Amino acid sequence: MTTPQPDTAARTTHDAEADARNSDILIYVDGELVHRDQAKVSVYDSGFMLGDGMWEGMRLYDGEWAFFDAHMDRLFNSCKAVALEIGKTPEEIRAILDRTAAANGMTGDAHCRLMITRGRKAKPFQHPGLSKWGPTIVAIVEHSVPSERVQGTGIRLASVPQVRGLPHSQDPKFNSHSKLNCVIACLQAEQAGADEALMLDPQGFVNTTNACNFFIVRRGEVWTSTGDYCMNGVTRANVITLCREAGIPVFEKNFSLYEAYGADEAFLTGTFGAQTPVAEIDGRVIGAGGGAGPVTRRIRALYKAMVAQNVAEQKARRG
Repeated sequence: MTTPQPDTAARTTHDAEADARNSDILIYVDGELVHRDQAKVSVYDSGFMLGDGMWEGMRLYDGEWAFFDAHMDRLFNSCKAVALEIGKTPEEIRAILDRTAAANGMTGDAHCRLMITRGRKAKPFQHPGLSKWGPTIVAIVEHSVPSERVQGTGIRLASVPQVRGLPHSQDPKFNSHSKLNCVIACLQAEQAGADEALMLDPQGFVNTTNACNFFIVRRGEVWTSTGDYCMNGVTRANVITLCREAGIPVFEKNFSLYEAYGADEAFLTGTFGAQTPVAEIDGRVIGAGGGAGPVTRRIRALYKAMVAQNVAEQKARRG
């Protein structure tokens, strides 16, 4: 009899089921819809040259962008904080996304990455004033269904030396194009034989992963970081809200790797995967060792209903 071997193939929280249609999608670039092979920005663009820009990830459900208002609040607040003038209203941004989705025949099971940079620079140097022609706006909308394998078996995390920094260095609440901090963390995790990184805060408490917000479940309680050093995730906030409304004890608090290793369940939150289970942390099996536990499954069901309600409210509001 052959002994089953553990599933050790690499994966990420953003793995999606293969979809051949994505090879021919149209991408929005500064007012034009172009085939993905012709979608280009200048090498002088501040986003390419310096990582000077902000982005949002959104999912399309039944013709509506879930939690659109919350995503726009985060985008516009971030751009304001770095004096990046978008030159569009949230309604105009929605029109761009709707136009791009429609051009690709999408009404659901689609994911958008909206990118806004400070735009093309007059010279290849850092000063923001060299971006003289206004922002660059790009929207990539792909046919996208999260991988059943990842959602079923979970992600393997490794704690890494790269930390999420202090707000006065580069505030981790920015969803910025400057992601090198997280890329380094992901590389460190891969070198440790894991899929993605579990990052600590400057005090050594568990914080977030390189790509998503992080939660654990201990004795029926849901724990996540204080939020001081992590991305202010829209899905993170929604999970905290729905736990409170459903009477599930939820705490934003400092906790250590010791408590994470002993968790009954762990999961990641993000717009793409919603709630992705964690199978291992630093080689320690979490809970039953893969797949979503009972609390995570309950949160998934509550979140699915929350998405449906938000989509219905948007449809009603927009007539």
